[in-house]
Amino acid sequence: MKLQELTPMLYTANLKESVEFYTTVLGFKCEAMSDDWGWASVKRDGVAIMLALPNAHIPFDKPTFTGSLYLYADDVDALWQHLKDKAKICYPIENFEYGMREFAIYDNNGYLLQFGQEIPEH
Repeated sequence: MKLQELTPMLYTANLKESVEFYTTVLGFKCEAMSDDWGWASVKRDGVAIMLALPNAHIPFDKPTFTGSLYLYADDVDALWQHLKDKAKICYPIENFEYGMREFAIYDNNGYLLQFGQEIPEH
């Protein structure tokens, strides 16, 4: 039995605002959205993320997440140039000793998004 893929589901208090951030700022395309279900799916290249209003089974005061979403890019420097003035920065682009060049931003809900690319000579 194999797992096939992972699609994170991020809870939000404002679905339309979250879809707007992911499509306008990050360049995702909204693949599906249902106001009745309080749910949307956004996708860019090989990355899919679901956004949802919390349901009655999940305690929800505000968006929280103790980790981050790490997205691999084929040109992290170009992505940094595109995003650096459009989102709240956690840390700017830099090379790390573990062989990655990366930066991190926060989405409109405060979720941490890290973008990285392997350093070729590492």
